[in-house]
Amino acid sequence: MSYNMFGRALRFMTWGESHGPAIGAIVDGCPPGLELSESDIQPWLDRRRPGASRFTTQRREPDQVRILSGLFEGRTTGTPISLAIDNVDQRSKDYGEIAAAYRPGHADYAYDAKYGLRDWRGGGRSSARETASRVAAGAVARLIVPEVTIRAYVVEIGGDAIDRSAFDDSAIEANPFFCPDPAAAERWEKLIDDVRKAGSSVGAVVECVATGVPPGWGAPVYAKLDSELAAACMSINAVKGVEIGDGFAAARARGEDNADPMRAGPAFLANHAGGIAGGISTGQPVVVRVAFKPTSSILTPVPTIDRTGAETEISTKGRHDPCVGIRGAPVVEAMMAFVLADQKLLHRAQCG
Repeated sequence: MSYNMFGRALRFMTWGESHGPAIGAIVDGCPPGLELSESDIQPWLDRRRPGASRFTTQRREPDQVRILSGLFEGRTTGTPISLAIDNVDQRSKDYGEIAAAYRPGHADYAYDAKYGLRDWRGGGRSSARETASRVAAGAVARLIVPEVTIRAYVVEIGGDAIDRSAFDDSAIEANPFFCPDPAAAERWEKLIDDVRKAGSSVGAVVECVATGVPPGWGAPVYAKLDSELAAACMSINAVKGVEIGDGFAAARARGEDNADPMRAGPAFLANHAGGIAGGISTGQPVVVRVAFKPTSSILTPVPTIDRTGAETEISTKGRHDPCVGIRGAPVVEAMMAFVLADQKLLHRAQCG
């Protein structure tokens, strides 16, 4: 069995490989009559685009999206929307040395074990290049939830976290790290430069907040809003952990401290639950935090084995993100948008 589609009422499937001719997505279940053009999608792709600063991969991809189907006279028709993004700056020769050996931490060995072969050019399907397709699909989903504002930003890189008391929303788009703390962004510049020079990589934590989500989205037990968000974010390449609300900190709190007290209105006096209770939105901001591991493709030699099982070392040449989580913020936003749009349509189908 192969699973390349996500969603229930609203679904998308991504296709393509890192060094193939193109990548893209097919969005199915989008309501008809919504105004849509490439210009509605492109700004979101530009935020994720590689090569935008010295702190990300220097692969130069314009990530220009083309809408191939699902539109008539500038409006969605209710039929599948096909989105395509050409790959124009592949350097497959950079990966020749890993054709026979596995990068520890990457999907090389797992893909070989499952399929008996793998596309070693940039990681093929397991490359973070795939996330551009998600961002394009997420842009379509945003049209379905215009009442919701979604904002993601990086709160930690390499173990260095932001100062929450210095949170400045206007700073998020003013630095290459999507960082709401200008002082932290300055520290991260040196951190990433040092990591790149050392031929290594670091991880990051991205926080995403959706405001304007009405109460009632989600479902009990098997289609909980938080479980759908967790699955969506865990499916992103390089993600190894997801928290909703206080997350693991809730396990260290007492009941009275973890509660979200209520007053008439209704009004909540706290949001430890991250805007979700019993799998259903409460009307508070929905809060998700996502942990990205360090990039597995690094110049530092690492012990590994080749396809015959022989022990060797591997050092990955090429153009790689020293911190893949930096460009993770637009991807997490896209997955948040898609889950919320899907849940809105499911709620409308059942409850009117």
